[in-house]
Amino acid sequence: MISTLLVANRGEIARRVFRSCRDAGIATVAVYSDADATAPHVTEADAAVPLPGTAPADTYLRGDLVVGAALAAGADAVHPGYGFLSENAGFARAVTDAGLTWVGPPPEAIAAMASKTRAKELMRAAGVPLLAPLDPDAVTEADLPVLVKAAAGGGGRGMRVVRERGALATQLAGARAEAASAFGDGEVFIEPYLEHARHVEVQVLADAHGTVWALGTRDCSLQRRHQKVIEEAPAPALPDALRATLHTAATEAARAVGYVGAGTVEFLVTGVRGDPGVGSAPGAGRAYFLEMNTRLQVEHPVTEEIYGVDLVALQLRVAEGERLDDQPPTPRGHAVEARLYAEDPARDWQPQTGTLHRLTLPPGVRLDSGVADGDVITPHYDPMLAKVVAWAPTRAAAIRKLAHALAAARVHGPVTNRALLVRSLRHPQFVAARLDTGFYDRHLDALTAPDDTLTAPDADEDPGAVSAPGAATAAPTAASLHALAAALADSARAHGGPGARLGGWRNLPSQHHTKTYRAEPGGTEHTVRYRRTRAGLDAPGHPGVRLLHAAPDRVLLEVAGVRRVFHVAAYGDRVHVDSPLGAHAFTALPRFPEPGVRAEPGSLLAPMPGTVVRVAAGLTTGQRVEAGQPLLWLEAMKMEHRVTAPAAGTLTALPVEPGRQVEVGTLLAVVTDDTASTVGTASTPSTADATGTAHTAHADEGTRS
Repeated sequence: MISTLLVANRGEIARRVFRSCRDAGIATVAVYSDADATAPHVTEADAAVPLPGTAPADTYLRGDLVVGAALAAGADAVHPGYGFLSENAGFARAVTDAGLTWVGPPPEAIAAMASKTRAKELMRAAGVPLLAPLDPDAVTEADLPVLVKAAAGGGGRGMRVVRERGALATQLAGARAEAASAFGDGEVFIEPYLEHARHVEVQVLADAHGTVWALGTRDCSLQRRHQKVIEEAPAPALPDALRATLHTAATEAARAVGYVGAGTVEFLVTGVRGDPGVGSAPGAGRAYFLEMNTRLQVEHPVTEEIYGVDLVALQLRVAEGERLDDQPPTPRGHAVEARLYAEDPARDWQPQTGTLHRLTLPPGVRLDSGVADGDVITPHYDPMLAKVVAWAPTRAAAIRKLAHALAAARVHGPVTNRALLVRSLRHPQFVAARLDTGFYDRHLDALTAPDDTLTAPDADEDPGAVSAPGAATAAPTAASLHALAAALADSARAHGGPGARLGGWRNLPSQHHTKTYRAEPGGTEHTVRYRRTRAGLDAPGHPGVRLLHAAPDRVLLEVAGVRRVFHVAAYGDRVHVDSPLGAHAFTALPRFPEPGVRAEPGSLLAPMPGTVVRVAAGLTTGQRVEAGQPLLWLEAMKMEHRVTAPAAGTLTALPVEPGRQVEVGTLLAVVTDDTASTVGTASTPSTADATGTAHTAHADEGTRS
């Protein structure tokens, strides 16, 4: 029996495992880096052991330190969570060699599935359907497009889509370099790229007595750059025969490697009727083995919700040697999960840092989070803030419930992907279960459009969530009136007296108050002119908006004849406005902005804190570069960003070198444009396919897999 368990991880998954331990009466031990000293997973554990440093390579990836921490704290078991060392066979052996219980599959099973190439060989021998790898020297135009993939690791690192035969050698070299940097293994392979495939996976759970459960399917097709964004269970619109094939193949895959514990077998599915690229033509669909994740998946909550089980508790029971029932529970209903990230989808999914002032959701949904109000989102780790999960008897009801909860959430702090999630869930293609991994490639522009550019939805077009009439003007107006109400309240507290209580009343008309706000993200500026009169609110340019009440925390407006409450919170110059019309964030601009420091024309500035991991081979100052040519790679928040030349010109400065830590605004390079002068933040696309389309690759901490 396990008495004390150490979780060799951080954030959301550490808290998730601790929750099941508390229910089971098991004491808990956390490990933490310097950056996580006050993190929620540390304060919630019964004991915590520091891992000096901040970089994962110095802390959470140091298996020797983690095992030492377990022994020092008196733990008798280790749970790896996901990411970091969770799929490291050497770490699993080190845990068991130290006399500790490993809550995971046997090291031999981990090793068997660690290399995607070796895993495919095992699966072929077991009769599991898969895509045959291609010989790089034999790839022809007829084989295109193809996918270059790293044999080790995951999370989208070392992965390239190649659409032109002439670009294959370059993409192979880039994938090898990235894989070697991320995983210490530069092996890559090539397989056909399926344009309209769905990403479907099967949750398996096996005990040490020969029982293997297949706990249904999950659809994880909504991805950006091979990273999952929205997941659901069961996978919708699959023919019964195909679903049975997936269950059988997953079970056989687990048996082939003597699997014990929780794991996931992932497949690409094509040819299902109604999917993009198939239309209404009959199609039973085909499945191809992708890989096996020898750990608990990020998206495991949707399986828990429909099966009514606690997968972490089952992992603990299996590790203690218990038998599973002969058959798994019967599933019911539908569950959908959305991953809330501190990132800006409209700016190439750029991760964001800063203080998370508030994160609250309405009741009725499940929130798995690794952060708390007031936490600082740092550049050291993955920017996932939370997973939000909704269950309902039907898929339509679950989608509606989750979209409403996200729309009503209060998320104050860095820019997030919350609006994208809401619009994705309400998109007619998603609602109709017409899914594939190219969803965001086709719909991203519409899904990230500013509120004031959105139009009425059309079943065959790409709408986002549509704001009600007046939202574009009501939100900044509410922010302005909140500032006025707060100022009056401060004055009343400071000075008292009837003048303060009357709000500076005068018997002659005053000038209009003028305030300017910049919408975040997007940069659209809103100037609000208003004054309070006996008749109410005088706001030129904002007809149909009438003030009913203003207080320091909320403003009551009548917008287009409808009374609405706007909840307003200010954190310095950042103002968040939440209402039934949507959530809006603004930066209050000063009336008289101070002159800024001008950068040299052509300067590329770091958009976030990070580390320069490599500079393009042979690149020197004085060299001519072409528009879009890679200059250097910046790693931040478990993502690798490729910084490219904004235009053709001459590289006149390159003041950074590999290993250099940079802060926001650090000068990375200067390119003197042949035709015009430009200054700005470095564009940060990472991996690119042969068409030149830029992508951002992510390191595998696990939260993206």
